[in-house]
Order: sequence, then structure tokens, then C-alpha cells
Amino acid sequence: MRGGVGPYLGGVYRFLLTPRWWGIHLFVVLAIPFCVFMGSWQLGRFEDRVETHQAAEERPDPGTQAAVPLEELLPVDKETSGRPATATGRYAEQFVVPGRELDGKRGSYVLTLLRTDDGKALPVVRGWLPAGGRAAAAPPGEVTVTGALQASENSGTDGVHTGGGLPEGQVGMVSAASLVNLVPYDVYDAWITLTEGDPGLRPVPAVAPQGSGLDLKAFQNLGYTGEWFVFAGFVLFMWFRLMRREAEAARDLALGILPEGPQAPEVTEVRQSEDGQQAAEVAVGAGTGDAAGADGRRD
Repeated sequence: MRGGVGPYLGGVYRFLLTPRWWGIHLFVVLAIPFCVFMGSWQLGRFEDRVETHQAAEERPDPGTQAAVPLEELLPVDKETSGRPATATGRYAEQFVVPGRELDGKRGSYVLTLLRTDDGKALPVVRGWLPAGGRAAAAPPGEVTVTGALQASENSGTDGVHTGGGLPEGQVGMVSAASLVNLVPYDVYDAWITLTEGDPGLRPVPAVAPQGSGLDLKAFQNLGYTGEWFVFAGFVLFMWFRLMRREAEAARDLALGILPEGPQAPEVTEVRQSEDGQQAAEVAVGAGTGDAAGADGRRD
């Protein structure tokens, strides 16, 4: 018994210093800090969204503030989005933005470009038109419009059409990037929705800027936070579990407790100490004896 117990007490954990286990240690040392860092980053994103939402709740409603010239509110950000803006110019090209809903009904935005004195054009959503309706022409001559300032739409905005293939005179999103290819002049990277729609059109309400509320993405950040911390705990658990399994296997081999059946000869790998070698030799000898007995019986 002394020859089997000695290696277990003094050297059963030697396998932790093998090249294979150095690789496992390195993975654990790198994986756990990475998971903690990613979880902390996602938690920070959630906290930022909460703070932004609280700040937006404390600010006065942008629509209640006095209208100011467009140039004073550019570029559009979370502070200026929704603020009433005024612009003067002449209406030019007109487009229809299909697939937009208002009060649960499908229809289209009527989008007309307003050419300002500096030569650039401001996209103006003059109102919403129900499906099947026809948009009236924009008023002629110089006009001054007042509406809620909005940032250009993108592929993540609700209702946009990014697949292409729209008929002539239609655009999939209200964006300078999509309009600049359709007109021979520059377009403001912003748009306004008229406070009062033109005759025959319903005004389109302004929307809150993206990332200013506790939307689904905010709670996704919170969920990802929990997932990363769970991953860190899982990595540590698996390292401990693998270590225990291999230590138990080494202990059994050192005590001469060998697996039954054809797996027994595989234990000869434990020849790292004199006691371990003796245990392996006993196991092999026992196996040989069994084989000899079997041969005697066959005779």
C-alpha cells in the first residue's frame, strides 16, 4: 500500500505541469478576464442608455421650444433632434416614400426637396398619404416652412426599404445618401417633418432619436452582461472539473485500481515514479496471468 499511496499524496497533481495542461491553464487565464471585460463593457452600455433616457426625460419636450433657423441646429444630434426648425426656399423635386404606417394604416410619405438660398436642398416631409392616394403638387414660389428636425434615416430605421427596385419617383428612405444620387445638387444630412401637413396630407409626427430610450437594445445589453459573466464562471468550473477527473484517475492508477476489460493495458502511461511503475507492472502481470489461465483452459 505504501508504494501506491506515496505518489498520490506527493505527486498526483504532477499532470498540471504537462504541456497539455499548460495550454489549458493559458486558455483559462486569458478567457476569464476577457469574459469579465466584455460583461463590464455591456453593463456600461446599458448604464449609458439608462442615463441618456433619464436625461431625455428631464429635458423639456423639443416640440414646445421656439423654432429657430435650420443652420443653428445642425448637425443633428440627440439635443437638437425634434427641435422646431425653419427654412426658406423653393420646392423642387418631389418623391414618395412608400410603406409607411400612421395610426396603424399603411401609406406613404410625401417628400419634397426645398432648394435654399445656399443652393443645397432640405428634404421636407410635407405629410402622410393613405395607400392609393395621389400627392398634390408643392406650393409654387418662395416659401418658409417650419417642422421638427430629424436625422437622416438608415437601414436600421423602422419602415425603410433597402431592397431597391422601386418605381421612378419613389425612394426607400429619407436620407441624404439616397437622395444625392437622384438630384444634381447637394442635400442636407437632415430632414424636417412639417408641423402642419399640407392640404390633403396628415402631418407625420417626429420620432425620438435612436439610442435615447430604454428600447430592446438596452435590455439586450443587460442580457449580454449576464451571459459573459456566466461564461467566465463556466470556464472556471470546467477547469476545476477536468482537474478533479484527471486527479482521481491518477489516484486510482497509483493505488492499483485499474479499469476493467480491454482498457486495462492503457494504464502503463503512469510510469513517472517507481511506485507508479510497480502498480502498472502488477496490473500488466495480472492481465498476463488471466491470459495464461485462459490459454490453459483452451488447452
